[in-house]
Amino acid sequence: MTDVSVGREENPDAGVDRRSFLKKAGFGVAGFAATSAILAACSSGDDGGGGGDGAQGASTTAAGSSGGGGDTGSSTDSGGTVVLDQDLPELEWEMGTSWPTALVTIFGGAQEFADMVGRLTGGKFKINVRPAGEIVGGLEVLPTVRDGGMEMGHTASYYYVGLSPVQQFGTAVPFGLTQRQQNAWLYQAGGLELLNEFNAEEHGIIAFPAGSTGCQMGGWFSKEINTVADLQGLKMRIPGLAGQVLNNLGGEQVTIAGGEILTSIETGAIDAAEFVGPTDDLILGLDQLGSKLFYYYPGWWEPGTAVEVEVALDKWNDLPAQYQAAIEIAARSANTNMMAKYDTLNPVDLQKVKQFAELREFSPELMAAFKEETEKVLDDIAAGDPKFASILGPWREFRDSIAEWHGLAERSYLNQQTQI
Repeated sequence: MTDVSVGREENPDAGVDRRSFLKKAGFGVAGFAATSAILAACSSGDDGGGGGDGAQGASTTAAGSSGGGGDTGSSTDSGGTVVLDQDLPELEWEMGTSWPTALVTIFGGAQEFADMVGRLTGGKFKINVRPAGEIVGGLEVLPTVRDGGMEMGHTASYYYVGLSPVQQFGTAVPFGLTQRQQNAWLYQAGGLELLNEFNAEEHGIIAFPAGSTGCQMGGWFSKEINTVADLQGLKMRIPGLAGQVLNNLGGEQVTIAGGEILTSIETGAIDAAEFVGPTDDLILGLDQLGSKLFYYYPGWWEPGTAVEVEVALDKWNDLPAQYQAAIEIAARSANTNMMAKYDTLNPVDLQKVKQFAELREFSPELMAAFKEETEKVLDDIAAGDPKFASILGPWREFRDSIAEWHGLAERSYLNQQTQI
């Protein structure tokens, strides 16, 4: 993998020093001790230790090292077992989201995250989950957290590419990473660290993956589209950089929150729409587009879409390290369970979709045009934005490397799973 620190030396404005970011974000030995404290408490039967189904046997002999975002909120007894500090503060935060409550998948994932934080902190850290429009609009979450209007948010980073194209990497890049690949890049290949360096400098926030939809569908159309000529003048709800690709090929991007899709179609503001997949699309009523519908796949712009929890960095740094660890653990839990929920519900709802819509795969001509234009868009952005370029390089290396690996056993198995 390319050493991105080289790019930072050549472009001082491309990022912040990694060590200073880690200190600013409140990471350190105390944070790891707090994580162990929570896991140990969850595995014990003690009251005030949060939920009772955490990792078994976790313990630590935290030596009081500094470097976290506050006190660890724990101590050790004579046997070395972590005992939760009963003097931890009681907090109540507001978390705006980009989702209507009807979306039991994504909004449900936000609620699951908040509930888990409460369990892990013995009910002392309460997070109120607000649907889109209750505090702020669905596309205003990040700016509101950044500006101090609420402590945290649950949203998709790529809604804010108007602020910076770097936002795309936090959610999904066209022809980019699947859900498994996105997790690998974020958690193990340094992606989350790169993005949070940017988040700290650009927005004063810190973010954690907190859910995924998997590979999405390509959207609903009232007519067949087989060639690039069929895209001319097409007004489509499509997010992020994919909209720029569509524009370059003759279409017109319209960016609206998911809860506004049906109304926009009914009023003629858009001609086509994508959202997620069978379950969410039916919840939003996208089956009401008309009598003749074509449901296209795949969603090449969202092969493994991630959503995230965003926390104001000053609020994060003021948290006890145990509460910081609770947020990280709860986000990972929600990330896993949201994908599992989609994989359980979508197969059932796909059968409902097939009763009134025709499933169509994007033609090879269209897919080739989409991919070629995507790479041009990425290169053009990188040429004028050193911060974007500093992430695009290592991201592409990771994408190409893991694509080769997944193209062997995974692709072979999936292709034959339903053909044998």
